[in-house]
Amino acid sequence: MDHINTIHFNSLHRLVTAILLTLLFCSVAGCKRKQAAAPPPPVVEVAPVVQQDVPVYMEWVASTDGSVNANIRPQVDGYLISQNYREGDVVRKGQVLFRIDPRVFQTNLDQARGQLAQQEARWATAKANLKRVKPLAAQNAVSQKDLDDATGTEQSTHAAVIAARAEVEKARLDLEFTRVTSLIDGVAGIAKAQIGDLVGPNHGGELTTVSTVNPIRVYVPISEQQYLKSTENRSKRTDSTELELILADGSTFPHKGKISFADRQIDPKTGTIKVATLFPNPGNLLRPGQFAKIRARVGIERNALLVPQRAVTEMQGKLLVAVVGRDNRVSIRPVETGQRVGPLQVVSKGLQPGEKVVAEGIQKVKEGMPVKPIPFVPQGEMESKSADQKAAGATAAAPAGKR
Repeated sequence: MDHINTIHFNSLHRLVTAILLTLLFCSVAGCKRKQAAAPPPPVVEVAPVVQQDVPVYMEWVASTDGSVNANIRPQVDGYLISQNYREGDVVRKGQVLFRIDPRVFQTNLDQARGQLAQQEARWATAKANLKRVKPLAAQNAVSQKDLDDATGTEQSTHAAVIAARAEVEKARLDLEFTRVTSLIDGVAGIAKAQIGDLVGPNHGGELTTVSTVNPIRVYVPISEQQYLKSTENRSKRTDSTELELILADGSTFPHKGKISFADRQIDPKTGTIKVATLFPNPGNLLRPGQFAKIRARVGIERNALLVPQRAVTEMQGKLLVAVVGRDNRVSIRPVETGQRVGPLQVVSKGLQPGEKVVAEGIQKVKEGMPVKPIPFVPQGEMESKSADQKAAGATAAAPAGKR
């Protein structure tokens, strides 16, 4: 009986041992499977924090205007009979823009010329009479009164000739004013009168406006403090500063400008002074009335810290960057930023030189997360490398005789 119990106990012991070994194996295998299933750290592109000197720029909202704006107004009254220019075209000084009915003014000129001819005839007679009387008066053949009358007649008829000539000139000018011309070279605007309208100094206002737009004038209001600061250093001439013009679509105008003059007074309502700048405008791209921004270099920021703009994100009103430490773990930091320099952003607080920030893949990371960093390649450099690789591949694939 004891022998049977011993056999039964040994069998039970072996069964329990087998079960325990099975459970232990399954547990170890499960742990291995769990370890194998853990995801690898995400790959992110990092860029170093660069320290260098950068130029400091300031920007102001500006508006364009013609360097000269000539309001074309009629100088005589009459009916408009023709428009001799195309609106928006470049016109030259002396070019006829409009014509007013000249018939009345031609009649006035003819009449004035007739009056002048009569006065000149009277003056010729008076001069001949005086020429005869003078030697007779010298011989006492005529009285002094006769001489005085002849002299007075000659002088009065001469004065009448001068007045008649003035009338002729006035009539000629009035006739010439029926040809309304441009007084400057520039771009002519939309006509403000139609054919058949009665126009003149007493009938309506201007006919159109011609503006000289090359160079074009750009006005910018600056604060009184900025104006005073710009005049502190008298040894530096402000008109030597090159200005950039940023257009409404964000593009930069290809030509540089310069300061022309400042207005005579500070505007008491806004506390600003209007500064006029001039920009070359050879293609007449800029027109009066456009809004833009003027950017000027005002100094240099020494040892500024720069990171790619895309490395800085905004969350709940705070600017954040993801810094990758030496252990390849992420630290999310708040930063303060300055101006932008091309694709880079100046960081004034929150980073140290030489640190690495996440420039691509920042949406993948969290505080303390391990990552696999690789160097960040800007888009322009990536496209250039891709183009070079394609060109190299095409060269390698070409037959030897066609390289």
